[in-house]
Amino acid sequence: MNIGQAADASGVSAKMIRHYESIGLVPQADRRDSGYRDYDPEDVHRLSFVRRARDLGFPLERIRVLLGLWGDPTRSSAEVKALALTHIEELEEKARHLQEMADVLRGLADACDGDGRPHCPIIEGLEARSVPASSPSGERPISRSSSTRLPSRRSPSPGRR
Repeated sequence: MNIGQAADASGVSAKMIRHYESIGLVPQADRRDSGYRDYDPEDVHRLSFVRRARDLGFPLERIRVLLGLWGDPTRSSAEVKALALTHIEELEEKARHLQEMADVLRGLADACDGDGRPHCPIIEGLEARSVPASSPSGERPISRSSSTRLPSRRSPSPGRR
């Protein structure tokens, strides 16, 4: 089957199939005499495996390890389980950080009247505090208590009207 058919059958876009081949995550497909890629059911099965692992949030390097274990009949299920448990811990940590960010933002939104006046606790909170630690910048989080007790500042900052 051609790359479009393999993409449809596996749920992985043709662009991603080419990318996975270029980084060696999946083997390069055989080529027909015409030069077009030719995928067999085993290729599609491998791509479907990658798609499911990506859907579960596994990073590419860990998928590479999983593919190696999948193809190894002497593998230990303990290795696979350890990878899965490590990934679960990482997902749960990300979920905690996302919940903290939502809580802080909810506190800021609750403190905002949302009327026509320029005073906005959301803007003040973003201006005066750091974002949660899960951000790429690594800044420290706003504490939940500080997000609901922002300093009162009814007049605009200097230079703002």
